[in-house]
This record gives sequence, structure tokens and C-alpha cells, in this order.
Amino acid sequence: MCSSGTYDETAGKVISCKAAVVWGPGQPFIIEQIQVDPPQKMEIRVKILYTSICHTDLNYWKGENESQQVFPRILGHEAIGIVESVGEGVVDIKEGDHVVPIFNGECGHCVYCKSEKTNLCEGFRVAPFKTVMENDRKTRFSTRDGQPIYHFLNTSTFSEYTVLDWACVVKIDPEAPLKQMTLLSCGVSTGLGAAWNTANVQAGSTVAIFGLGAVGLAVAEGARSRRASRIIGVDINPDKFVKGQAKGVTDFINPKDLDKSVHEKIMEMTGKGVDYSFECAGNVDVLREAFLSTHDGWGLTVILGIHATPRMLPLHPMDFFEGRKIVASVFGDFKGKTQLPQFARDSMRGVVNLDGFITHELPFDQINEAIQLLVDGKSLRCLLNL
Repeated sequence: MCSSGTYDETAGKVISCKAAVVWGPGQPFIIEQIQVDPPQKMEIRVKILYTSICHTDLNYWKGENESQQVFPRILGHEAIGIVESVGEGVVDIKEGDHVVPIFNGECGHCVYCKSEKTNLCEGFRVAPFKTVMENDRKTRFSTRDGQPIYHFLNTSTFSEYTVLDWACVVKIDPEAPLKQMTLLSCGVSTGLGAAWNTANVQAGSTVAIFGLGAVGLAVAEGARSRRASRIIGVDINPDKFVKGQAKGVTDFINPKDLDKSVHEKIMEMTGKGVDYSFECAGNVDVLREAFLSTHDGWGLTVILGIHATPRMLPLHPMDFFEGRKIVASVFGDFKGKTQLPQFARDSMRGVVNLDGFITHELPFDQINEAIQLLVDGKSLRCLLNL
């Protein structure tokens, strides 16, 4: 718990609390005491209750390319918390509200937010290179001796307290199950939204999902809820088939077991290919297989994987003249502040099934063990209790 006591006592003051800080690429997370400044204008300080680990966190922890190597840094972007205090100008969120952070914010006022064609925001969209707050281009985190600690994806949830821009905080029903609501910050919203919003999967259609991690399984849940007739899961980990079946996967392909390409196998199984494919692996070779597995004339491939390498798309322009299309999806094309509360209510009503996505739970100070579970492919989401 925070050493400063109750919310009334901490509002407007610097808070001393625990955070998992990364000091260099691939180095272990260090649990240490940090200082968290009060929220400034249109900012919110949140006490994190639960947070989980996503593959995007792993990518930036590894720091495999120069753009990711900003340290010291507090990672994390899937969480749920309670508002501790709000800055000047915040009127729709108050102390004590249950909220989820979102890496792809929504200000509601810019030309992007007002458009029905995108869920990006001019000022608060997902920004992997952004490491400071919007107001003054400074951090709200520091070490006990005053050294700045950098932010991550508009969120930085690997901390007992974090400060977020108002546009990146979504108020949800206080009756919603806290643990499951962490999933709405990224993985489940991204995958399920890709099926619902980006692809608009139709009843009776066929789907192939390349990569059955949390995002891929969320795609499967979205396709199942839309009554897709066939959902083909592709993964090199055979253990993923059992998890996939629970989310509606009807067929499983392990590329290691094939003597042909995956797209050739899918053509064999379906005749002309699937209506929709989803690339959730972050691998351009897998992306090509996903694209070629779709039906000519109308097949749609949705990119969900994070591609950290400098390699370009392995597709020729003439490939598109057969009618197949390809598009990327950010945060499942959900507008976070306006649409996520309804998604939370849908999950409470059983429209979607969030059971099974959280496979492990550990105390916050065991974050390095949680990271290893994900690296080893043993967990979908490991929930950390702060």
C-alpha cells in the first residue's frame, strides 16, 4: 500500500509507492520505491489493483531495436484500478471510480475522434515512442533521488500508482468483475474488436487465426459469438488447441506437422480459402500465409501482430488484383472512452465469455516469474495483484 495513507491525505501530493522498473534491455524488473507526482490539468492518478503482461510489454522489455531502448522505464498497459485523484478540468471521472487505462486514447474533440472512420485520436493515439506526459513533456515518475523514470504506451501500469491523460482512462461499471476487466485494456478488446469491428465477421463465414495467444483466442471468441461456421486455429504450440476449442476453434493446424505450406492446407480444407484471416504472430512470413489462405474475390486479412523487425510486407502488388484485401486493426477499432463501457456491460451479460484468458495469478513482486511464463508460452495472461 501507499505509504501516504488515504486518498484524502494523498490528493495533490507526491506519492511514494512500489513499481517494477526496467533499467536496460532484457534486464530483470526491479521492484523499488518510486515517487509519483500529482496529476496536472486533464490528468488522472490511479491506484492500480491488478495488471497483466502482454507480448508488447515483452518487446519493449527486450529493447530489440533502438526506438524501444528508453530507460529507466515503467512498462505495463493492461490493468484496472481506482481513481485516487484528478487534475484540473476533469469532470466526468472522480475519486473512487473504477477505471481501465487504454493505450489508444480518445479525446472526443479532434477531427479523428469525431470521425466514424477511425478510432485513432490526434493527440492521444497509441504512441510507442512517447515517453512523457502531454502537458509539459515531462514524466510523473522519478526515483527517490529525483531521476526521471519514463512512461510507456500512455499507461505504465507496472506501478502501484500511475498518472494518465484523461483521454486514456475509461470509467466502467463498479459491479464489473475487477480481474476480468484488466483484459479490456488491450488483448481481448484488440482481438474481439478485430472480429466484430474491423472484419465484421458474418454468421456462417469461415475464419483462420494465425497465433493462438490471448489476442488470437479473443478473435476466436469474437468469431464464435458472431456464429462463424468454421474457425481454424494455427499455432506451433499443440497445447493451444485445447484452449482454442474452449473459445470456438473448430480445427487446429500445427505448421510443424505439415509437408506443405499452411495456406495450401487451408485451401485443401476449405476449397477456396477462408473469408477472414487474422495474423496475430508479428511475423511477416506468417502474414503472407494468412493473406494467401483467404478466398479470392473477397478474402480479408487483418493484421494484429506487432512487427518489430524492419522487414517489409512479403507481398507483390499484383497479389491484390485477385480481390483479397489486407488491413491492420488498432485496439480492435474500438473507440475506448465511448465504446468500451458497453463492451464491459456485454461481458457482464454473457454476450462474450472472458473465462479462461487469465491462466495464472501472482503477487506483483513476482513479475519476473510472470514474464517467464509468457516467454515460455505457458500463460495467456498472468494477473499481478498489487
